[in-house]
Amino acid sequence: MMTCKQASKLISQSLDRPLSWSELMQLKLHLMICDACSRFKKQLNLLRVAMQNIRTNMENNSAITLPLAAKARIIEQIESDQESQ
Repeated sequence: MMTCKQASKLISQSLDRPLSWSELMQLKLHLMICDACSRFKKQLNLLRVAMQNIRTNMENNSAITLPLAAKARIIEQIESDQESQ
């Protein structure tokens, strides 16, 4: 049986790479019985969507009055953080 520590690691990795069939099945079974890990997965997905929304708003919102260089640095940092996850 998979532990919560193992499950949280796979949940995090699943955001960056496809899980193997075995990993996916083990994780799905764990998520069926573990509310805490299911909530963790939902929270990570919510954070990812929020970061993508921030990036989109930074790029497309002319009401944000930061200098273009500052906007570019923020977007670059968000992209870098997403790649390193």
